[in-house]
Amino acid sequence: MKVLVTGGVRSGKSRHAEGLLPVGVPVAYVAPGPVPDAEDADWAARVAAHQAARPAHWVTHETRDVAGVLAGVSEPVLVDCLGTWLTGVIDERELWEERSDEVARVVDGLLDELVTALAATGSDVVLVTNEVGLGVVPAHRSGRLFRDLLGTVNQRVAGVCDEVHLVVAGRVLRL
Repeated sequence: MKVLVTGGVRSGKSRHAEGLLPVGVPVAYVAPGPVPDAEDADWAARVAAHQAARPAHWVTHETRDVAGVLAGVSEPVLVDCLGTWLTGVIDERELWEERSDEVARVVDGLLDELVTALAATGSDVVLVTNEVGLGVVPAHRSGRLFRDLLGTVNQRVAGVCDEVHLVVAGRVLRL
């Protein structure tokens, strides 16, 4: 079973995603977002809270190589989240100021790898993502770039998942 869990910030999507996994068995937890640094105490606190909430028998993979993890494990996998994966990809390649088509080309190549690995894995996989396309058009170019790219990421990943769950205010709608 492959499930994409989407929703807004603080909607309960991570908690819901964790609840979809079997209790008491090892889980490969993929944290693909930017690594916290001393300059961003809020981000560091958010990451620490997620780390503290994970069961001790889960194995954490802090990497943007989601495809590599999917290809290399047999246990259930939780990826939290594709929004931070996208941010990390753009950050580490310093693409925020590049032309949109160039950024899309790079992201599409990595997304091809991720979707191919997701479709091929025999493991149960739950992926968390953000739903960012429901609001106003972002005022800044980086916000529009992120929104548009994440919309593409979400569509492509949803296309190889068995189910998509939308979480709003802690309530789940199976799409």
